[in-house]
Amino acid sequence: MEPRIPVGYDRLRQAFARDVPADANIGVACAEVQPCDSLALIEVRPDGTVRDYTFGDLTTLSNRLANGLAGIGVGTGDRVGIVLPQRAETGIAHLAVYKLGAIAVPLSGLFGPEALTTRLGDCAARVVITDAAALENVATVAGELDIEVVVAEDVVVAPHRRFSDLLGADDFSAATTGPDTPALLIYTSGTTGPPKGALHGHRVLYGHLPGFELMYDFFPQGDDRVWTPADWAWIGGLMDALLPTWFHGQTVVAAPRKGFDPQWAAGVLASQRVTAAFLPPTALKIMRGVDPRLLQGLALRSVMSGGEPLGAPMLQWAREHFGAIVNEIYGQTEANLIVGNCATSWEVRPGSMGRPYPGHDVAVLGEDGVPLPPGKEGEIALRLPDPVAFLEYWGKPDATAQKTRNGWLWTGDIGRVDDDGWLWFSARADDVITSAGYRIGPGEIEACLTGHPAVAMAAVIGVPDEIRGQAIKAFIQPAPGHAPTPDLETDLRSHVRRQLATYEYPRDIEFVDHLPMTTTGKIRRNVLRERERADTEAERHLGL
Repeated sequence: MEPRIPVGYDRLRQAFARDVPADANIGVACAEVQPCDSLALIEVRPDGTVRDYTFGDLTTLSNRLANGLAGIGVGTGDRVGIVLPQRAETGIAHLAVYKLGAIAVPLSGLFGPEALTTRLGDCAARVVITDAAALENVATVAGELDIEVVVAEDVVVAPHRRFSDLLGADDFSAATTGPDTPALLIYTSGTTGPPKGALHGHRVLYGHLPGFELMYDFFPQGDDRVWTPADWAWIGGLMDALLPTWFHGQTVVAAPRKGFDPQWAAGVLASQRVTAAFLPPTALKIMRGVDPRLLQGLALRSVMSGGEPLGAPMLQWAREHFGAIVNEIYGQTEANLIVGNCATSWEVRPGSMGRPYPGHDVAVLGEDGVPLPPGKEGEIALRLPDPVAFLEYWGKPDATAQKTRNGWLWTGDIGRVDDDGWLWFSARADDVITSAGYRIGPGEIEACLTGHPAVAMAAVIGVPDEIRGQAIKAFIQPAPGHAPTPDLETDLRSHVRRQLATYEYPRDIEFVDHLPMTTTGKIRRNVLRERERADTEAERHLGL
């Protein structure tokens, strides 16, 4: 394939023409239309062995799984949980579910029983596909919710089913689906109440393509290989790496691992000759500590990052050691990859999230919904309709209406646009914490903490962290009869790790006599953030 010639931003926008087919189906578009013998997936397993899959393999295996799922009653519109790490079965499960006309519900294997119950119960999932590592938590929840469990490993205890045993015939006729047919349900955290499920149609793949192609500097170029350490359970791993790469007939590298190790990451990049990588800001920051010799001779031509601004020093380090400019992007679960950079076509301004990608109309709005002039701060919003935007919040019409009003999708993030059209992020309008690339809602953690018998009330905020962007801090009001002790701190951290996820536990815990509240009984997290900021400034002033 000949490399495409980069062109300037204005010409790209003027020449852009949206192409979303009337019979859109992600499962068909990401496998069946590709050359059967082309390499689709390189699976680097934890034991070091490697297995390759062609697009012909993906087509056959996803057809067989679709037949198997249909045989146990999964049909159009049914929800199928996918609690799997980066591995072949994960991608195959997604393709099969889309071909069925069902709805994929990707979930992190780090989730504990409480987090799984909230999400699987909310969407009334019919089946969950998981692995041995997550089976205990999944099985507990599935038993309570009457969900059938399919396990990717061969050693399975009844009544669960083996993935391999479920595989049926090779041929399968994909369901008739269109752009707005529900396909993907990804849960995103907010500041209050339980997590909300952002429901996307099959059009979401096509909505991602303009940004995907530009953030990797005119993807595809030759025989590209794409890898990210980001979990495919999140919109970033799924739509910034896996599915659009397959849509373009290129190769994805899967390398599952618990935790991020910079030497391991450098090894994956080098050994698999990765040409395009999505490396979250936390991963990039950690990789600065790796021996530079491990980064020599990489095949990287393009790197993308997103979630928090990297800053000029980090961008310069990456350019020197990767030999590629990092294109930062902006998006969220409800509308991902709407703003970003393409270093081969326009200037990358350190600290800026970039410019609206072709096909997306992004503005900074005032409270009246009118776009603000350059330099004025307001809420970043996406003009609707747009195929990358979600259809609705699952079962929450009021929340959907609040998010999508007056012809705009309101992101909840505050920013400004400069005189030249570059967008700059300022702050979050809500209380969502961004830590190590994860968007974390404090409400879920607070609910988990208050479920501990030693906690009367809890409030959670994000505090600055050099590596993670933000770290989670919890303010705990102990229950009567319980005293604040180091042992209690340890127990509370373990409690959150067990019940929710390892990345959601509070690294800092402060015990307080009472928490600031509104007259209606809501925690005033903004007061806690201001108090924390003031304490930090005072310590800096005193040289502490």
